[in-house]
Amino acid sequence: MSAILVFLAIVTAIAGWWLSRQRLMSKPWLEAGPVTAYPQTEAPATHPAKIGLGVFLAVVGALFALLISAYFMRMVYADWQPAPMPKLLWLNTAMLGLASVALQCAVSAAHTGRLDDLRLALFAAAAASLAFLGGQLLAWRDLAAQGYFVAENPSVSFFYLLTAMHGLHIAGGLAALAATNVRAWRATRTAGLMLPAELCAMYWHVLFVVWLALFSVLMGWAGNFIDFCRGLLG
Repeated sequence: MSAILVFLAIVTAIAGWWLSRQRLMSKPWLEAGPVTAYPQTEAPATHPAKIGLGVFLAVVGALFALLISAYFMRMVYADWQPAPMPKLLWLNTAMLGLASVALQCAVSAAHTGRLDDLRLALFAAAAASLAFLGGQLLAWRDLAAQGYFVAENPSVSFFYLLTAMHGLHIAGGLAALAATNVRAWRATRTAGLMLPAELCAMYWHVLFVVWLALFSVLMGWAGNFIDFCRGLLG
């Protein structure tokens, strides 16, 4: 339970800071005088799509925080038997990290007008993301080949649940990334592709961080870290 409270506190702090930067609570219509006399009272420069995506990603983060909390609470029971983690997860993590880096390169290319580089970066991100999903399916197959199925024990059930939920979010993002790839190959300049590239990058960065948290939990590192912190506090 302490892990979920810490995570939610961090998410709330980040969301509060970000929303404060958008000045959503400002009331410029109540001010008198020229606009220049009241700096930072204008409408937020952040696109509404980014605000909407930020709210959605906060909900996604809370969802995975709840799942991780349930994982920690369930593992204290006697029937919990840790399953061997497929080594392929390391490669899958690298693929998702590559996709995140590629999308950041796509954002840079979009802002500097490098259309060819933008197309290459978007394609690389989509290919790496597909490789990640394929690798996750292969990891499932490896576990099944060793006799670890969904109903085998709670540890295996949570592995399938956590990776499936994360994979579904990646698959949903791939639909938007595919549409952005199509637009990029049809476009003649990068001006109209800045926002889609930024939204895709924002989505992938958050899902990569979520996966790192899930990966550390599944590998057992997060539990050791929490025990270490409890020892320091004790």
